[in-house]
Amino acid sequence: MEEPQVTSSAPPPMAAASGLADNVAGALAYITILPAILFLILPDYNRRPFVRFHALQCICLAVCAFALSIILIIPILGWIVGLLGDLLLFVCWIMAIFKAYSGEKWKVPVLGNYAEKFANQ
Repeated sequence: MEEPQVTSSAPPPMAAASGLADNVAGALAYITILPAILFLILPDYNRRPFVRFHALQCICLAVCAFALSIILIIPILGWIVGLLGDLLLFVCWIMAIFKAYSGEKWKVPVLGNYAEKFANQ
């Protein structure tokens, strides 16, 4: 009886795409500003246009939220404008998370244009 020949072969190549899927990374970018910054720094993610856009949009939302928190210092009118602005930003933030997870490139009004401009640079 003849024994089958065993040849050693190289391990199969790893898949080209590694790490998180674009929709998951895009949604995670909105959780806090830290994942957004990490996705812009890490080379696996900063080359992906979808993830880069959502990370930059998250940073734009964070800067806007910080500016609104400064407006809250002004009595009465600042409180009204600041609280309504914070509510609007919160709704936009929740929508952005859901849209990113569903794979859509949804732009927050006004801020999304800036994020898209920076993402294309």
